[in-house]
Amino acid sequence: MSKPKRIYTPKKVTIGRSLAYGLTDVMGGGAFTIIGAFLLYFFTTFAGLTAVEGASIIGIARIVDAVTSLVMGSLTDNFYKTKLGKRFGRRHFWLLIGSPLMLVYVLMWVTGMNFWYYLVVYLMFEIIAASVLIPWETLPTEMTSDYKDRTKMSTCRMFISATGTFLATFVPGQIINMMGEHNAYAYFVNALIFAVIFAVCIMTANLATWEREITPEMEAELAKEPKLSMTGTLKKQLKDYFSTLKIKSFRKHLLIYLFSFTGKDVYNTIFVYFGVSCLGISATNSANILSLSVIGILVTVIAGFLMVKKGPKFLFISGYSIMFVMLAAFYAVYKIKPDNIMMWLIIIGLIYQVGRATLEFTPWNVFPFIPDLDEIVTKQHREGIYAAVMTFVRKSTVAVATFVVGFVLESGGYKAGQTTQSVGAQDTIVGILILGTGGLILIAFCVALTFKLNRETHDILVDEMNRLKNGGSKQDVTPEAKDVVEELTGYEYSQIWDENNTK
Repeated sequence: MSKPKRIYTPKKVTIGRSLAYGLTDVMGGGAFTIIGAFLLYFFTTFAGLTAVEGASIIGIARIVDAVTSLVMGSLTDNFYKTKLGKRFGRRHFWLLIGSPLMLVYVLMWVTGMNFWYYLVVYLMFEIIAASVLIPWETLPTEMTSDYKDRTKMSTCRMFISATGTFLATFVPGQIINMMGEHNAYAYFVNALIFAVIFAVCIMTANLATWEREITPEMEAELAKEPKLSMTGTLKKQLKDYFSTLKIKSFRKHLLIYLFSFTGKDVYNTIFVYFGVSCLGISATNSANILSLSVIGILVTVIAGFLMVKKGPKFLFISGYSIMFVMLAAFYAVYKIKPDNIMMWLIIIGLIYQVGRATLEFTPWNVFPFIPDLDEIVTKQHREGIYAAVMTFVRKSTVAVATFVVGFVLESGGYKAGQTTQSVGAQDTIVGILILGTGGLILIAFCVALTFKLNRETHDILVDEMNRLKNGGSKQDVTPEAKDVVEELTGYEYSQIWDENNTK
């Protein structure tokens, strides 16, 4: 079979192409925003499950999916060896088949099923989503090595993600309001609409992007690796995944990403409970406050500019600081119960979403530069492995966090299906919102204070790597380049540019 040249033909990275690339995050941001905000509430209110049962479904599925994500990272990196991978692209094949499979999303929002049905269907969707997102996340690194072009792509991606997050909170609220507060079918209709949108967006991204072709030289080098048994292959994969943690900046990036995104998820999961049970507002109004994430569309444009001018550390600190103050403000509203409570919630919610959008924007704008740190150490292209490790760690911790939220809710006296809750249950909900979200973000904040990867240090590292690629001697390294490489990678300079670092 001949290779379609489109998949392997580089083009200019324009705003239009960057936006088309980013469309996949309508699913990445939108689907999981809806799941985080409404799925546990749907399970406990309409599906007849307890809080622990609902949280267990989400937790179990994400743990299994996290393991699947590790397999996907290695699979997509090596998929060029297959006929399908050569014809459709080792990354793009998964986007091609993932698009129509988005319709599985609808099956999660059917009432009258049992625990095992919801578990299996949710597990299926998580695996399908991972098979799309992991190869898709590698594309900025595949498509260009330029800092500005990668930042342009990541900024457009997060602009689209912010749009998807807004739609994922605003549209459900309107459908629920239109069809009735207690109409379970509203959630099914919402899922059907979004499943079609997800499918179209993924296919558009597939058609608008390309990837690096595996050259005969690279293929010959990879072919030298010894053939391994299934056990040997598994051991090698695990060793490869653990080897990513040797990169100093990736360890920090992983901690920042892990704790900040999990904190955001705790907020999304508990906020509808907070609005309905603690403040006495409707689920529709709670969703409308979440939909203030629309401000993230503007924030991503500004953050893209600041990413180049100020760097990720500035964005991390700014975003987290805003969120700390607004969480305190939500607590004040709960205690004071002011007049015009919706006005106060809208103001606080809007400012909170500025911080939240900055939180979401920054890690995924940093990620495309991480594989360069690995390449200067190992001389290999392992973007898929890094994407898989990020997905694995996040989904594992989100699974635990979701289960803990459900367990704490039920232990705190929350009664599924009841609008009016006890004072103890209300205090539990508030504690999860303020201390759970705030505590996780505080950990990310502390790590971000030490983060050194930015445009200037990345440029120095890439220039040094290109010098080595062109036959330059390691003895001729400048003191500045040596210091930057060692600070970002965590390796002594004498240890870099050595494929044995992963063997």
